[in-house]
Amino acid sequence: MIKSQKISFFAKLKGFLELARPKQWIKNLFVFAALVFAGHAFDEDYLQKTTLAFLLFCLISACVYILNDIVDVNKDRAHPKKRTRPIASGIITPKEAVVFLIILLPFSLAASFKVDFFLGIVILVYFLNNLLYSLVVKHWVILDVMSIALGFLLRVIGGALVIKVYISPWILLCTLLLSLFLGFSKRRNELTVLQEDADSHRKILKEYSLEFIDNMLSIVTASTVMAYSLYTFSSNSENYYMMATIPFVLYGIFRYQYIIYQKQEGGSPEETVLSDVPLMINILLWVVTSIIILYFI
Repeated sequence: MIKSQKISFFAKLKGFLELARPKQWIKNLFVFAALVFAGHAFDEDYLQKTTLAFLLFCLISACVYILNDIVDVNKDRAHPKKRTRPIASGIITPKEAVVFLIILLPFSLAASFKVDFFLGIVILVYFLNNLLYSLVVKHWVILDVMSIALGFLLRVIGGALVIKVYISPWILLCTLLLSLFLGFSKRRNELTVLQEDADSHRKILKEYSLEFIDNMLSIVTASTVMAYSLYTFSSNSENYYMMATIPFVLYGIFRYQYIIYQKQEGGSPEETVLSDVPLMINILLWVVTSIIILYFI
């Protein structure tokens, strides 16, 4: 039980900001996939619409994180890292978090539908998927990770719909496989960090084992590399220079596996990416190389 304590205004303000988890908004960069691969990255109108979609996904993501923290507050208090979150630590009360959610959620949805009807539908589905995950699906083995993967797919689809462009099925497949890779990596980290207390923090973890997750990771890793490679081979463009980006994808996946197995990290993909310099440099090189190939060759 968290003891009552006097919290300053600035501590509260910081708590509300942390409740929205801005560090995790890096996941919403998937919204820009359609913009880049459709060849409109330097088109001001398309860029503005996609950036707006990105911000809307950040708002709805904040709603999801607030909801998760409200639902999981007791479990978070028993977690070695999550116990420092605003609600679990007592900086923000559950009632204050509910009020924040009641204000932010309608605004996010209304703004999404105002920008684009179909984007609004996607963002609504995104929230409902996360709501079902928080209440039900997170207790279903395998489907819990697939639900997380669906969130990444919806980001890519939303980015395509807001600028009305075609998105290659290969991009959707690669996104699905990569997000499954990240999801199973997260589960593995939870098993490793929490050990014998794993199922008390997240009940679904009793359905997983390191051996089972390692098998799943082997499948999605190989599938991701194959899918991305086939995409570069069958690119709509007449050249095959995108094949030059395959080494970056290989290194990125191998580096992430190194982080998972050797450093025993990877529980938070966004923190892993932002804290690992070689991985950040590799992603930047992949982005730059892809843009040069797609736009200047």
